[in-house]
Amino acid sequence: MSAHPPPRYVRLHVELVLEIADPERLAGAAGEHVAADEYMPDEERRLAARAVAEDTAEAIAYLVDPIDMVSAVPGVELAQASWSSEQIDYDPEHDLWLPENQSVAPHE
Repeated sequence: MSAHPPPRYVRLHVELVLEIADPERLAGAAGEHVAADEYMPDEERRLAARAVAEDTAEAIAYLVDPIDMVSAVPGVELAQASWSSEQIDYDPEHDLWLPENQSVAPHE
């Protein structure tokens, strides 16, 4: 038996690079999501609708929810979450963000 109890909290880092294949479809889905949010004040809704229509990173931030990533994991409760998104320059031929000598097969 271990002398130390297991850690009660674990910080999970996830980094994703998403290719926006259909910006109009993405913006439309994000706009629908914003419009359906019954708790969002009207002024915030107007600003959010404009933001998701003009910026794909904002659209992603409104649609991707880290709470959904862990809600079905047995034995855990989400203690805190934050997330952000940004547009980046990315070359899929150069996986510089991966550790040396590691590669990832493209998702098809």
